[in-house]
Amino acid sequence: MADTQSSHIIIDPRNGFCPQTKIYHSLRPAVPLPPPSQPLSIIQYALSLLHSPTTASSSTLSTTIFLIDSASGRHLTYSTFLQQVASLSSSLKALHPSLSNKDVAFVLSPPSLHIPVLYFSLLSLGVALSPSNPSSSPSEIDHQIRLSKPAVAFATSDISRKLPANIPVILLDSPQFLSMLESKVSGPTNDAAVNQSDTAAILYSSGTTGKVKGVVITHRNLIALIAGLYHNKLAKDEEENTHSVSLFTLPLFHVFGFFMLIRAASMGESVVLMEKFDFVKMLEAVARHRVTYIPVTPPLVVAMAKSDLVDKYDLSSLRSLGCGGAPLGKEVSERFRKKFPHVEIFQGYGLTETSGGATRTIGPEEATRHGSAGRLSENMEAKIVDPQTGEALPPGQRGELWLRGPAVMKGYAGDDAATAATLDSEGWLKTGDLCYFDSDGFLFIVDRLKELIKYKAYQVPPAELEHLLQSIPEVADAAVIPYPDEEAGQIPMAYIVRKPGSTISATEIMDSIAKQVAPYKKIRRVAFINSIPKSPAGKILRRELVSLACSTASSKL
Repeated sequence: MADTQSSHIIIDPRNGFCPQTKIYHSLRPAVPLPPPSQPLSIIQYALSLLHSPTTASSSTLSTTIFLIDSASGRHLTYSTFLQQVASLSSSLKALHPSLSNKDVAFVLSPPSLHIPVLYFSLLSLGVALSPSNPSSSPSEIDHQIRLSKPAVAFATSDISRKLPANIPVILLDSPQFLSMLESKVSGPTNDAAVNQSDTAAILYSSGTTGKVKGVVITHRNLIALIAGLYHNKLAKDEEENTHSVSLFTLPLFHVFGFFMLIRAASMGESVVLMEKFDFVKMLEAVARHRVTYIPVTPPLVVAMAKSDLVDKYDLSSLRSLGCGGAPLGKEVSERFRKKFPHVEIFQGYGLTETSGGATRTIGPEEATRHGSAGRLSENMEAKIVDPQTGEALPPGQRGELWLRGPAVMKGYAGDDAATAATLDSEGWLKTGDLCYFDSDGFLFIVDRLKELIKYKAYQVPPAELEHLLQSIPEVADAAVIPYPDEEAGQIPMAYIVRKPGSTISATEIMDSIAKQVAPYKKIRRVAFINSIPKSPAGKILRRELVSLACSTASSKL
């Protein structure tokens, strides 16, 4: 046991757990943050890191490519990107002189080279940005607009019709917008005075429970997150000196893509953007642009581990995947490792409500902890709380994960009741995830508390069964849901996507799982489906499958 500054508080150096307070502390070195009172936007902070001697010099910024469009090959160097940000900022100030750090801009567009320019411009002006999924329905967009109350919207012409008529819209594919990127900036463009406590973004939670909520993230939240990622990368760069090229299969409206974009810019890395995800085009892009890193969700790891298509492409440049969004099973990790022995998978866990990563694995040794989402990120604290008793639990025991730290959101936009239910008076965020820390401080996610299947008196985590199903060679993808049962209350039901050409039967699948689990965890019903519905972050949309199962059952009555 190691003694901390306070004589009576003892923290276990192996796992960060303090038996007195029942709080888990990060084992990562603390990362210094600017004083909270210092006026500073996330963009000023990110660009200060980019311009630091350890990252880049002015000569390299003029030649280093920041953004690449994977379809057209068009690209922007850092210096061109920064010129466009400055031009757009001065044009927006001229067009909307009243735009201030009290305003929100709604963004509705697929990824393109314009989107990062727009994000950086709005954030440097102090205008909060609120990006939405361009495939959202008009009623979903109406709900989001009621939450975020935007003063202006940015959209492509084909999607803009989904927006309500009372919001001024700037079309991202119009001559007007293109001219705003190229306008000559006269004199220095001073960034607006932005306080770290100001809202930087309102991002929409994936809505796995209840209606979609608008998560209010401050500049301070993002500064804390990027500071930790930057200092870790700095330490790693001393060991290897290769230029990082990331491929974003992630949407930029989602928290994962959003913070990874800012992270890449702060480190002088190159980013390849895909307007629309396509597995084959992703493989082509890795080969063509010599991609070294891809932030991914578990379904993509499953596809890469199981698909024969990967053998047709030169993926030798790939060094690592950063996997988040949902738990990744040990069997899938091991299968991927056999196929790609030179590629590390670094897992992480985060929520929109934590501005992104709350835990992660760092380095090859931690990457071998299959099934774990890693250790607590810098400056983050955690508790594991018994959902029944409210008691905080030691390592090895399961409960709801609570998190506290400078990256935790301010609250939910326009929803005080939801904020009060999620954030307590001491700043603890209740994640709704059933988890435990092991004796070495690694976090393991069991499942969503609200998604546990109640079979008789037992709790069955769907994710555990999904990992086993995905390890069956003839299964391309799988999801497990609760199915109503008169005797048991609920039984585990599996939706299965077979691999092309496979004829595996429901009985074979149920028998295979039954040999690997306790009797109460057995899958007792199977249906075959063409694809599993998922959110952009790769989370299974179980509610859609539950509705499908119930409607199919009622139609057979």
